[in-house]
Amino acid sequence: MRALDTHALTLFCAVARCLNFRQAAEQLHMTQPPLSRAIKTLEEKLGARLFERDTQGVALTQAGRTLLPQALHILDLLETAQTSLQRDAAPARLRLGLTSSVAAGLFRPLLAALEAQLGSVRLELTAAPSPRLVAGVRKGQLDAALLALPSATFDLAVQPLARQPMMLALPAGHRLAKKRKLSLTDIAAESIYWFERARQPAFFDHCQQVFRRHGFAPAFLREAPDHHVLLGDVAAGKGMALLADSFRALRLAGVAYRPLAEGEELAAGIGLAWREEHGHAALPLLRRLAQEHLQK
Repeated sequence: MRALDTHALTLFCAVARCLNFRQAAEQLHMTQPPLSRAIKTLEEKLGARLFERDTQGVALTQAGRTLLPQALHILDLLETAQTSLQRDAAPARLRLGLTSSVAAGLFRPLLAALEAQLGSVRLELTAAPSPRLVAGVRKGQLDAALLALPSATFDLAVQPLARQPMMLALPAGHRLAKKRKLSLTDIAAESIYWFERARQPAFFDHCQQVFRRHGFAPAFLREAPDHHVLLGDVAAGKGMALLADSFRALRLAGVAYRPLAEGEELAAGIGLAWREEHGHAALPLLRRLAQEHLQK
């Protein structure tokens, strides 16, 4: 039997998953004829048909069903080996995720100190909702991430750092803006911008528990993902928004910020998360600087 190449196994697995040559070709960003030729060549090398093709579609033969789990295992081993080799080499970059649940300005002093001490290691930043950052760390796409807590981090190492109390952003001309501090009771009859659960499920559920405890059930409006757009809506008098205290740094005409009596109950934690078994060489430096600049 002639030697197999991993590219052919990758193509085979794609067709086996789709059981459709056209769909597999689209996923692989290639046209269907070369894909069909590659599968035919693989079948010739193995001396066995891998797919049955008829007017009803495509199905794996017994040989195909035998090969599929082994091919997936081989490709997984190769990916693991490549990841290990990249990790063992001197890292040229540190891929750090930043939660979008707090104002980016909160991280500026930390990032400045980090870049000053990383030497030849390049800092690559990714801003996203915390669930996406958790997934990135798990998959090895990020070396570490600064997350909003609580998050579903049960299989990651987490270093708790800071807490961000919730405050209220409201139109500057609103009658409640005359008060120095507000409560959930004060705003129970107002329209409140709030984020969708999919963006931050664990923190959303935490806040819902606090809301129920205080009997807070206002008319919730869907919050814009971009906080500048959100605050523009607040300035226009369309509603109020509950935000982490760090967003005070975003100054916008027509928007007033007021502390919330229940702000500590609703507080978002900030934590640094990473995979314990795949620690980056710069992780000790990152942990020390994060503690210095964020921990309170």
